[in-house]
Amino acid sequence: MGRAGRRLPALAALFYGALAALVLLGVRDVMFLYEENRCSMTYMYEYPEYLKIKLPKKIARRYPAYELYLYGEGSYAEENKNLLLTGIPVLFLPGNAGSYKQVRSLGSIALRKAEDVDFKYHFNFFSVNFNEELVALYGGSLQRQTKFVHECIKVILKLYKDREFAPSSVAIVGHSMGGLVARALLTLKNFKPELVNLLITQATPHVAPVMPLDKYLTDFYTAVNNHWILKAQDLRNLTTLSVAGGFRDYQVRSGLAFLPRLSQHDSALSVVSSAVPRAWASTDHLSIVWCKELILATVRAFFDLIDENTRQITEDPKKRMSVLNHHFVRHPAKMFEENPDTFTHLTGAFNWITVKASKWTYSVYNDSDGKYFAFPLASHRKSYSHVYCENSMLDTSSWIYGCMNTNSSMCLEAADLSRRAELLPTTKVVMLKLLDYPSLSHIVIQVPPAAGNKYTLGCEFFKEDSRTVQLPVTHLFSFGFSSSKIILNSTGLFYNVQLQHFNQIYQAFKIYIDSHCQSLKERKPSVYRLHIPWSYEDSITVVKVPSLAEISAKLHMAQPHGDSSLPELNIYSSPDCQYEVILKTSLLQVLGQIVRFHAGAFPVYIVSNILLTYGGQLSTLRSTGQCSDFCLELVRAAKPYKVEPLISIVVFLQGFNWFREIWESLSLPEVDAAVLSSQDAWFPLVSLILFLFGTGIAYWSGVFFSTSLRLFSSLWLTLIRPTELQKDKLITPSRLCGMISLALVSWTTCGAFAVLIIYLQYLFKDSGHSKETSQNSSTHTVKAQSSVDSIPEETQSPSNSKTLAEAINSLKMHITVLNLFTWIVLLNLPSLIYWLKNLRYSVRLDPDPCRSTAIILVCILEILMNSSTSEVKSSKLLKIAAKVPLPLSVAMLAFGRMHLYRVPHFVTFSLLLHVLCCLCNVHSM
Repeated sequence: MGRAGRRLPALAALFYGALAALVLLGVRDVMFLYEENRCSMTYMYEYPEYLKIKLPKKIARRYPAYELYLYGEGSYAEENKNLLLTGIPVLFLPGNAGSYKQVRSLGSIALRKAEDVDFKYHFNFFSVNFNEELVALYGGSLQRQTKFVHECIKVILKLYKDREFAPSSVAIVGHSMGGLVARALLTLKNFKPELVNLLITQATPHVAPVMPLDKYLTDFYTAVNNHWILKAQDLRNLTTLSVAGGFRDYQVRSGLAFLPRLSQHDSALSVVSSAVPRAWASTDHLSIVWCKELILATVRAFFDLIDENTRQITEDPKKRMSVLNHHFVRHPAKMFEENPDTFTHLTGAFNWITVKASKWTYSVYNDSDGKYFAFPLASHRKSYSHVYCENSMLDTSSWIYGCMNTNSSMCLEAADLSRRAELLPTTKVVMLKLLDYPSLSHIVIQVPPAAGNKYTLGCEFFKEDSRTVQLPVTHLFSFGFSSSKIILNSTGLFYNVQLQHFNQIYQAFKIYIDSHCQSLKERKPSVYRLHIPWSYEDSITVVKVPSLAEISAKLHMAQPHGDSSLPELNIYSSPDCQYEVILKTSLLQVLGQIVRFHAGAFPVYIVSNILLTYGGQLSTLRSTGQCSDFCLELVRAAKPYKVEPLISIVVFLQGFNWFREIWESLSLPEVDAAVLSSQDAWFPLVSLILFLFGTGIAYWSGVFFSTSLRLFSSLWLTLIRPTELQKDKLITPSRLCGMISLALVSWTTCGAFAVLIIYLQYLFKDSGHSKETSQNSSTHTVKAQSSVDSIPEETQSPSNSKTLAEAINSLKMHITVLNLFTWIVLLNLPSLIYWLKNLRYSVRLDPDPCRSTAIILVCILEILMNSSTSEVKSSKLLKIAAKVPLPLSVAMLAFGRMHLYRVPHFVTFSLLLHVLCCLCNVHSM
């Protein structure tokens, strides 16, 4: 081999190593580089107790693995042991592998809140035990869980029968997949929609499964989402709130937690926890159920939803939405009122002070006298368009009013504008457009007496254009080497920086805000808010000034079509400080966005690359009689131009009605790329990038797999003395019995269990192939797959050389087949784990997503593990078998990205042709 030939593997290893490193950097950004946990832990004041609710015998027999519990603490738990309940029922549904005990945070905080109101109102929190099933990875039990929840609701409502204020519906809180199960209740034929009027979901993937590993899971999602779209009119009585965890939740990205937007359904709300007032914190997938700030917001909302007449959750959908908006979207730093007074009387022996300046600040400390500051608007309307006021006193009292008196310096009756305010972490702010209030003559700020309190207020009038600055974001391919910069010489209290061309999920930036102040006096902290106008996913950063702050800017949801709004960086500033804003593309976070949105498709791209390599090895075997090395063949065969153009053409043509009609007439499924594009989760070059990432992972997984197999073979040789090589028939009575036995195991227990058994059998058999290679050369072992290159030809007899070469060719082919089969085992592993966990309830997994595939694979691999390349290379079917992997790879990428369960089918078909090559050759001999 020449120098150039030796350089090729080294360059390939370097290139694929770089690709694998980029993937690892993206994974690191998603799983480790996020904001610190700002949530406080929720603690129980008394020991939590879970009272098991006795279910009807028929229900208990039908669902032996499931249970229903009532949460309680201390004396409250003792009082409820006789189940004479008088509260408002709330049902908690745990998610994937979740525990019914996760209800304790909600139950405990709600109990403390009920004590504060002397149990005038209180809630009874129930929780379902789903046996911690892995429903995010195995969808076969989702329908069963849904039906059980329906039975639980009926049992719960019966507990309140004949009570004075008996409830007619149940509120549901669902964590993760529990939220999806709650939505699925409406798809049941005999379910009455009025049984549930409020649904709150926590980190629930509503749009699509995180890992679509079986058909039952994807079909369940399709049924639920289609029902909610087609029956949107029937959902008007149901108010739904979805809370996503933000970037800390790497298990369920927040984009999946947004409920579908329907013009007919205005009773649904989706927010990210980082935007929730008084929480302002991203949560991971588990902490969202115990994050004190979020739990407090939820419990406050529950109590505000109570109707005083029925002592249950209100039946008015508009009030329910108003309460949820108040606590989860925009909090005015006021207690919720359903019908607040429009006008109020300004009473009290307060001093009235007229302020004519366009900018005003006032510090309060131990003032014994109350004051009213009146700002006449007539002198400001011509020069300014807006007025902005802020108040660092975070109480819930009214503080800003609009007066309509024109002839007096005092205002006895005024419109309360405090509900126009918005609560931020360190201040409450209000911004009013003067044109929207033509009848107002004055803005009045109330400063009550402050006994020991210290706070500041400020107001300023300004033109919108003077406080709005546009900052174009840097291009994706600038890789952080270029930047956009603006300098704000602040003389005011508020600036709005609009981020131009920031609207796609693959964009990610670092924003640096460097503040410099003229003096060293103590100042209030600055608040920076990244506001995304098309979804509630804002993030807030509070920093001391002067300082250098770093903000990550990336999206959970791309900008919808037809929306022209711009993301904004709101700077609530100090008036005598200068702010320098620098924006740069963050390559690391761009990689993180790719991993966050498309990591679930990585197995498809990896297996596609391995399948192309497998087809290349068959082609080489046919043309040269030798099987090429996996890594060398991967470099030659796994090329994106072989698969990507055809998929792109199909996606493009599906934009035309005539092509879509032809496609549907052929009963072909929709191309996954087109579906992802409609969800705004697809962007230019993403498939090429994912293919290259898959190539890099496939390359190094092949190296790791081959090396591990050699080490295992070496260990095997030291423990067990090699036997003489025996050439046997492909199908013998004992092997036939083995096939039938494993087929029975698959049919009667779990298909994935049979797949695992045949995989382990193949693995040990492949070690036997390694031993055979060792036996045919007294001077070489199977510690290096390429060891045959170093054997001097003159020292080998022709028969030994031929046998050794044949053994090495077979070993290379078996390693590739095992590599493919490893991914089949991994994709079927969740159903195996589910089966093992529920073995005490049923020996047979029903439904089983891989039962039929397992039976076919058992037969295929029982033959393949005993085959050699000599039986394949002379087969007439080898030409077809070598060409089929390419179209299968194309089909896999087209239809497998959002349906991972289809991947084993494509691999199985390719291996079936390999088996037919062996059998046809044997038959012809």
